[in-house]
Amino acid sequence: MLSNTCKYAIRAALYLALNTDKSSKVGIKVISKDLSIPSPFLAKILQVLAKNRIFSSTKGPNGGFGLLKDPYKITLFDIVILFDGDDLFEKCIISLRSCRENGHPCPMHDKYEEIRKQIKSMFKEQNIGNLADEIRKNQNIII
Repeated sequence: MLSNTCKYAIRAALYLALNTDKSSKVGIKVISKDLSIPSPFLAKILQVLAKNRIFSSTKGPNGGFGLLKDPYKITLFDIVILFDGDDLFEKCIISLRSCRENGHPCPMHDKYEEIRKQIKSMFKEQNIGNLADEIRKNQNIII
């Protein structure tokens, strides 16, 4: 459903919510090691999040990444849109375009329409702060 890039971005946001505060930063090598994500790939993801003012980025020996936005104001929807676009929420499940564009809904349209709305709503309601709180409560959850 979500691309690996998008999943890694969500995991990185959760990691920073769990391991930093407003003044602290974590280096990319530490994040890469702890999340088992290759550094070059993770660097590109973190750059997108920093460019879109979700993460902060500081260069230099004491540099690293932190959350720029309040984690309770970063929704899963925000991250999904950045990395995967709105296809999950707008495109047909079978066709390569929207059923609305075709003029003739696909055979799955009516079945999938309600699920699509529920998924979009869930992604807009779930935020990084609340998910990090759940992880803190249930120490056995691995990101």
